[in-house]
Amino acid sequence: QVQLVESGGGLVQAGGSLKLSCAASGSIFSINGMGWYRQAPGKQRELVAIITSGGSTNYADSVKGRFTISRDNAKNTVHLQMNSLKPEDTAVYYCNGDIKPVFGQPRDYWGQGTQVTVSS
Repeated sequence: QVQLVESGGGLVQAGGSLKLSCAASGSIFSINGMGWYRQAPGKQRELVAIITSGGSTNYADSVKGRFTISRDNAKNTVHLQMNSLKPEDTAVYYCNGDIKPVFGQPRDYWGQGTQVTVSS
């Protein structure tokens, strides 16, 4: 079994910072892309940032210049440093990984989500 577990969410004032972390564990053969998505109440889940195994990154326009995604391939972890947070960043943040398990085909795995609330 493969699991993704997020940590680091919470309540912060506008202008503040939070760092989210996600650790992949289990019978993992390899991990390709990893990323963060978010879903605000009444809205569809949207991409926040992704990073390839080689370190290439891509960000949603709404977070460019404020959020930074990074990963540690040796530890199977991905992080999201969020600075200059805005109330509109409030959402449940989900970790995603394109993972090849030891047995089975590559597929997307998701974490359980962590709440980020930014107060004005």
